[in-house]
Amino acid sequence: MQSIRDGPRWMLRLDDGQDLFRALADFARTEKLRASVVVSGIGMLRAGEVGYWDGQQYQPRQIEPAHEMVSLHGSIAEVEGAPSVHLHVGLSGPDHRSIAGHLLRGTVGVLAEIYGEEFEGHVFGRPLNESLGLRTLDLDPGPTG
Repeated sequence: MQSIRDGPRWMLRLDDGQDLFRALADFARTEKLRASVVVSGIGMLRAGEVGYWDGQQYQPRQIEPAHEMVSLHGSIAEVEGAPSVHLHVGLSGPDHRSIAGHLLRGTVGVLAEIYGEEFEGHVFGRPLNESLGLRTLDLDPGPTG
C-alpha cells in the first residue's frame, strides 16, 4: 500500500490481495482519522460480497469472478475507539453488467485507488439504531464518541 496525505485530503493505492476494509481501518488508525469520507475509489476486486438491505438484514451476493470497481463511496467513523468503515460500491463484470450495493467485504485485485477527506477536529460515531437494527452515522456523538 502507498499513501499520501495533504492536510485533510488523503489518497491510497492498495495492492493485489489486500483486504479493502483492513487497509482502510489500518490507515485510519495510523493517521488518527476519526471523521472521514471516502470520496471515490476505482480499481478491481478479485473477491468480495455486496449486500442489499431489505429492511431487516443484508441480502448478500458474492462477487465472482473479478469485477472492475467503478465507484466506491463511504465514511469512516469511530466505534469504541476503533475505526468503523462503511462503504458502498459499484462494480462492472466481464459481461459489462453492473452490480452495486453495500460492500460487506472485498479483496483488491491488481490495485485500488481511493481518495478521501477528513473532517479535522471532529469525531463521527456509529451507534446502533435499535429500531433499524443498523449502526447509523452520528456526526456529533459528544465526548464519548
